[in-house]
Amino acid sequence: MKFRPCIDIHNGKVKQIVGGSLKDEGNMAKTNFASDLNAAFYANMYKEDCLRGGHIILLNSRQSEYYEQTKQQAKEALRVYPKGLQIGGGITDENAYEYIECGASHVIVTSYVFRGGEFCRENLKKLVHAVGKEHIVLDLSCRKQGEDYYVVTDRWQKYTNLRLNAAVLEELSSYCDEFLIHGVDVEGKRSGMEEQLVHMLGQWGKIPITYAGGISSEDDLERFRSLGGGQLDFTIGSALDLFGGTVSYRKIVNKYN
Repeated sequence: MKFRPCIDIHNGKVKQIVGGSLKDEGNMAKTNFASDLNAAFYANMYKEDCLRGGHIILLNSRQSEYYEQTKQQAKEALRVYPKGLQIGGGITDENAYEYIECGASHVIVTSYVFRGGEFCRENLKKLVHAVGKEHIVLDLSCRKQGEDYYVVTDRWQKYTNLRLNAAVLEELSSYCDEFLIHGVDVEGKRSGMEEQLVHMLGQWGKIPITYAGGISSEDDLERFRSLGGGQLDFTIGSALDLFGGTVSYRKIVNKYN
């Protein structure tokens, strides 16, 4: 159980947002924190603290007027900490290797492997061919419908027909090195984790999984350890004092690195 740091970039700035509020139209999102510091600053901090496997997420679509600015921030962070960070947001088989060349250890993908709400195995195979399974993280971030969790795509705005469960994790693990899974409905709200989801992920736990969403205190982390059986890594964003919250980044690094 390790801490995985994050750098979320929206409209060319490092931010922490409420995940479910993101809208492509108008480049809108409810913002918890907007930093005056650039992505490279945070990448260098994570490098100095020997934190590996954190993720950079580009929160603008490729059609956004801010996309190039956001992408430039991300690339600068990768150059500062080569092979130390993963990157996601608009990844396809055509651009994935570009990010590996810039220094990403892995590319993180969701939307490219879903089309019209359905899983597209052919696109995932193309991605494996482009960069290799060892460089792929599948982002299976999800939202709850009824009693089940369904993968959401396009910056968490669209539901797919893929119900997340152990069988799906087993099948998709043959195409990737890790999973990244946000509990989108609690992302950025500091209101506690998706406990049912954490328990299910921890019971499977055959390849590395990083969970993000709702962890907001050290007590939450102990609960997270218990529910996940110590099998899961975690991200804390808005709740960290780095990003305007109350959880000590330094204490988390010292305890969970």
